[in-house]
Amino acid sequence: MPRFLFLLLVTAVGCGSAARPTIRDPVPSDLDFPVGAFTLTERSGKTVTADDLKGKVWVASFVFTRCTGPCPAVTATVARLQSELPAAEYPDLRFVTFTVDPTRDRPDDLRKYAEHFRADPDRWLFLTGDEVAIHAVSHDRFKLAAGRKAGPDVKPGDEFEHSTRLAVVDKNGVVRGLYDGVLDPEYGDKDRFEANLARLKTKAKELLVR
Repeated sequence: MPRFLFLLLVTAVGCGSAARPTIRDPVPSDLDFPVGAFTLTERSGKTVTADDLKGKVWVASFVFTRCTGPCPAVTATVARLQSELPAAEYPDLRFVTFTVDPTRDRPDDLRKYAEHFRADPDRWLFLTGDEVAIHAVSHDRFKLAAGRKAGPDVKPGDEFEHSTRLAVVDKNGVVRGLYDGVLDPEYGDKDRFEANLARLKTKAKELLVR
């Protein structure tokens, strides 16, 4: 396994109040990870499959609504991208958030969470379903760590470890880039984070015209 793939698979953060994203080496700018098939439930109650996203470029994220760590910041970054890449200019761009805690994050929970971030229901999907299946999508398809914590010291809001990366997926359902979804206040800097988001937007725009 290439070294960068190994790093992606093992890199994750908890969601406790003291958790923070860890600094990582830049990811190659043109990846080739097929997402493959999945069948999950959107916050509206509608079934969503990978085929429903064919022909669209999409930005994927992994969070859970009870998270007391970086998840709100990741989702805020996606909300920012939704605003900065408006539907009028990019009608074939979508945002897809997977919950890593689907046992508790049912459609109504995701609906309330989505409303808090003013997620456009026509452009931004929030998906739940089987926990094993969603975690497999994260680590097997996106090469991003996701898992349930174990042990007596696990606190509410910190039950899961998962990546804070954002993935850009092309019209054929292939991951083409991974980008930081949240600024690391200790080891990162704002300029670096902004450059990272600029690369994400450039990649999405390139894929939209292919």
